[in-house]
Order: sequence, then structure tokens, then C-alpha cells
Amino acid sequence: MGPRPPDAREEACETIGPRHGAARIEGGPRAPSTRLPLALVLYEYPFHEGIRTMLRLEHLFERLDLLAARDEAIDHHFALATLFEIMDVASRADLKSDLLKELERHRGQLHAYRGHPGVDTASLEQCLQSIDQAFTDLNQLQGKAGQSLAANDWLMSIRSRISIPGGTCAFDLPAYHSWQQQPPAHRRAGLAGWIDSFAPLSAALRVLLGLLRESGRAQRTLAPGGQYQQGLPQGKTHQLLRVRVDPSAELVPEISGHRLLVSIRFMRTDADGRLRPSNQDATFELTLCS
Repeated sequence: MGPRPPDAREEACETIGPRHGAARIEGGPRAPSTRLPLALVLYEYPFHEGIRTMLRLEHLFERLDLLAARDEAIDHHFALATLFEIMDVASRADLKSDLLKELERHRGQLHAYRGHPGVDTASLEQCLQSIDQAFTDLNQLQGKAGQSLAANDWLMSIRSRISIPGGTCAFDLPAYHSWQQQPPAHRRAGLAGWIDSFAPLSAALRVLLGLLRESGRAQRTLAPGGQYQQGLPQGKTHQLLRVRVDPSAELVPEISGHRLLVSIRFMRTDADGRLRPSNQDATFELTLCS
């Protein structure tokens, strides 16, 4: 998750988001020059537990934003369920400190690029500003993310029963049933306030995962007979693997990997919904992020 070499494309710092940066992938068979379609299905594989936790939280925040913006009471029910899932994941004692350390590490590394020839100064300063803001907001957060919600007895009564099949029926939680009958704008306002307590965590995740994804350059790759393996260079720590597949090929990648080797086997769904190995050559897009 460190900065790229000085001769890399510095414009990647311009946007904190899932674009491709400039780390070069070496080795492995290359696909023919046939251009892949733009609408590819993305699969991401984390190489260690810290990145796995970050991706899970990102997935939950995306789902929460989608559900909270809707009008139906059932959508807001599942928005609350997602909020409780975020609380469970974010309750890890060292999560906040780990994210602060990562932000501080990136800040220190990027500061070293100031004044370096060939570096886009405006993009670099924008990166540093995003990191500084995320660090300040997360550092000012009291306790764990979402800790203030634990003092809300009404929310905790829902949380205690939402994992029970049918546990949030009207006769079990009449106050919750009453809330669900409120106008959508009223429910959305309540959700927005509860979600806001996680804003510093969400912002820090966006910055860190954006920087990580920027560190890799996509490469069109060929998997002969549906299988692909690539040894990873020693002395470089890869943290995330990204695979993009043409949806028309109807292939599902099974990914495994560690610090020395990446292995991808492409599968195809049979009539019963089970995955079977595909023996056909597969063209895909591969990105290693470090």
C-alpha cells in the first residue's frame, strides 16, 4: 500500500477511488491484443486479514447507503440490519488504531515525493489533503466507530432481536413497528443520523482502499485451459488482487494466493447451479495492488 516509483503515472493521486495506478505486473502468459469490453465483472481477493476487514466494511457501507436512500419500510429494516453488521465488524479493538497507522504511513511516504521531478504537485497535494482530513476526523472519533449507538436503548432492543427469525414482529417490538409506519423522510432522517456516527470510519476506508487500488496497473492476461498461475516477486508485499472478467463468458474465478504465488481457476455454472472447472482458454484483466 506504499507510493509508486517516481516515474509512474502520478495522475493516479488525482482521485481517491477504484481506478488503476501504475505498479507493473511481471511474468505470466499474456493474452492476445484483442480488446476486452468495458463492462467487466470485478472480483477482488485480499491477501491478509486487515484488507479483508476493510473490504467487508466497504461492502456493508455501500449496501447501507443504497438501502437508506429508498422509501420502503422493508428497505429501512434491512438498512438497520446492515448498520448492526457494521457495528459488529467495527467493534474490533484495534481497527481504529490500525487505520490511523496506515493513514500515517501513507502520509509519510507521500511527503517524500514533494519537490521530486516528474511528480504532479497538484495531484500529490490532493492526495495528502485527503489523507490528512481522514486522519483528523478518525482520530477525533471518541472510542470505537458507532460506539454512541450502543447507548440507544431503542436501537439495541431491535439489534437484540433482529437475528431471531421473525423476532421483529409488531407484537415483539411495537415501538419499532410504529417507526416503520412513519413517512419515508422521517425514517431516512433517523437513519442519516445513525449512519453519520460511522462517517470518519467510512471516509478513512475510502482513502486507504483508493490508494491501494491505485497502486496496481491492469494487464490483459490469458488463462490457458481456464487456469492461471503467477509467481510473485520477492521483496514486494502484495495486498490485493483484482480480476475483471467478461460477463458474456459466464466464468467465475476461484482465486487463491499468498506472498509467493497467485492461482486462478475459472469455473462455469452447470444446470444445477454447481461450479465446474472450465477447460477453455480465458481472457481476463489482472491487477496486483501493493
